[in-house]
Amino acid sequence: MEPERQLEIIKRKTAEIVSEEDLLDKFEKARSENRPLRIKLGLDPSAPDIHLGHAVALRKLKEFQDLGHEVTLVVGDFTGRIGDPTGKSETRKQLSEAEVLANARTYQEQAFKILDPGKTRVVFNSSWLAPLRFEDVIILASKYTVARMLEREEFAQRFDEGRPIYIHEFFYPFMQGYDSVALHSDVELGGTDQKFNILMGRMLQREYGQDPQVAVLMPILTGIDGEKKMSKSLGNYIGVNDPPAEMYGKTMSIPDELMIMYYDLATNLPEDEVRRIEDDLKAGRLHPRDAKRRLAREIVALYHGPGAAQEAEEEFDLIFKSGDVPDDVPEVSIDRGELSEGRIWAPKLLALAGLAKSSSEGKRLIEQGAVRIGSERILDPAATVELRDDMLVRVGKRRFAVIRLA
Repeated sequence: MEPERQLEIIKRKTAEIVSEEDLLDKFEKARSENRPLRIKLGLDPSAPDIHLGHAVALRKLKEFQDLGHEVTLVVGDFTGRIGDPTGKSETRKQLSEAEVLANARTYQEQAFKILDPGKTRVVFNSSWLAPLRFEDVIILASKYTVARMLEREEFAQRFDEGRPIYIHEFFYPFMQGYDSVALHSDVELGGTDQKFNILMGRMLQREYGQDPQVAVLMPILTGIDGEKKMSKSLGNYIGVNDPPAEMYGKTMSIPDELMIMYYDLATNLPEDEVRRIEDDLKAGRLHPRDAKRRLAREIVALYHGPGAAQEAEEEFDLIFKSGDVPDDVPEVSIDRGELSEGRIWAPKLLALAGLAKSSSEGKRLIEQGAVRIGSERILDPAATVELRDDMLVRVGKRRFAVIRLA
């Protein structure tokens, strides 16, 4: 494909490319040398699940893959043991090697819901970072100043407020940047919040005599709460492995004003069709409810197939559109301290929500098939569920509670 056309495809839905001229040059050089570009995306397995926020960059990576370029998924098993300080006002807890490797296995499985596994190279950055000698680390650290590092927003804020910054946190962007050196990457993808780390890679490649990579930065997907970046720790996410009914129900819970962002970043609809939906919503020709139902179908179909999307919609309608959910459902406040990593034992939830006298009664209700949490029927009395604000809990046909996290 002509380099100009490739650039046009890759530019779509990106937030920033540093720089477009460099990317066009790389496309032209790759064509003249009859070789693919080396495209890199790093994922630090700090949690076991990939959500639609991660998928934004993965889907762009798939576009490079479809254009015939060489795609490398870098599993940050070494960097993940430090934890990316991006967006963090406190030092992140360091994960054990076992935790990182367990999460990494799950990441690979879920990433292949989007990427072609036969055309994806998966590497672990411990393979080049672990063998570095201390002398190598000193040389690496000599490439950047503390003053420049403190220009990073997270570090600057913590420094101004007198909160601790540990030296090992400074090494995170160096290590991510060194990944690009080790791989001789031509392009690195990431969210806009990764700009500092990706530009570090460009700088280090110059220092090591390589042609600097291009940064392709993707927009950040807002979570279903409509306020913060999608995050598993905040419980405002839609996981690519979520069951179809849960995925559909979560999508239906997003604020109306987020619909177009989700159509743009989380579906395969052509851009001109998304623009038509946007125009019809503004003109009142399309009801927001109908637009959101289609959005939910598109997202579920992408990860589970059209048949599962149709079934999820029918189940949602059975629960929420049949008119048997009263308007005055009581709200129950649950302290986040009752949760373990955002999850709670289902029978305990029923007791806390006042829908069972005890956890034992909650177990019996679940065994009877009487319990739904969100749009999902709970059948295992040993199950834990991920709790989020505004979640509907139902026992039988007449008892309801809406959960508020305090």
